Amino acid sequence: MTQINTDNLPLWVRDREEVLQSSQNVKWRYGAAPDYTTSTENLAKESNYNHPEKSLESIVQNLVRTFDVEANFKTNPQDWLTVVQDKFRMSTNGGIDYQLQDLIDSGTYKLLIGNTQHYKASEESFETSTNLFHTAFPEGFLWEVVEVYSPPPTIVVKWRHWGHFLGDYKDYVSTGETIEVIGISIVKVSDDLKILSLEHYYDNTKFLDSLTSGGKAIAEKQQKSSGGTQTSNPLQQKFMGFIKNFLPLKKNPKVSNSPVSRCPFAAFMQ
Repeated sequence: MTQINTDNLPLWVRDREEVLQSSQNVKWRYGAAPDYTTSTENLAKESNYNHPEKSLESIVQNLVRTFDVEANFKTNPQDWLTVVQDKFRMSTNGGIDYQLQDLIDSGTYKLLIGNTQHYKASEESFETSTNLFHTAFPEGFLWEVVEVYSPPPTIVVKWRHWGHFLGDYKDYVSTGETIEVIGISIVKVSDDLKILSLEHYYDNTKFLDSLTSGGKAIAEKQQKSSGGTQTSNPLQQKFMGFIKNFLPLKKNPKVSNSPVSRCPFAAFMQ
């Protein structure tokens, strides 16, 4: 068991904003440090757990949140504070062990979800995956520690990930519902609380089922454009064209109060 000196915590397990303010000469993915103002505000309103400052739960939460900043925005491995660069490994649900460069190249979404029915990591890039989930969760996909079961050097943590499904996911319409993911991670750390390995365990099928539960946007648009009615098929259209050849052309049609025609083809002749 690693003893944590809470009076002199390393930077990477302090509050995320303090880490960002202390970051100098970092090669950021989009040219500048990210702004977490909205995320911080939403966390304050929506978090279920308010862990005491310098508690083990708070320290682990800060470490993982800073790791997430680096995973999404730092492209130079030497700029990373949260991991032991040459030893770091990450896996999901007992799958492939990825290295740090894999994470920088692919991003967290691809490596955490993989190839499934509703998401194909092999068909996505860092940018397309990021855009996909930022569109689905425009207010952010928040994360917090629920409970820590064991202390360093092997930390077992239960976590909660959640967001409001307000934007479309691929061609599936949003439901407006809050989607919540609960998982367990095993975090092995060094004596100075840098991550050596991460093992994540969660049900990605349930998460993606929630994102596709609203149905496809294309089908909904087609139904609206057709007024909710079915259009005639090609055989029907051909038959009606044949019938029209035997009916007289109408001249100067007028709108009147005359009785509706009983001719079964009247609707096609107006």
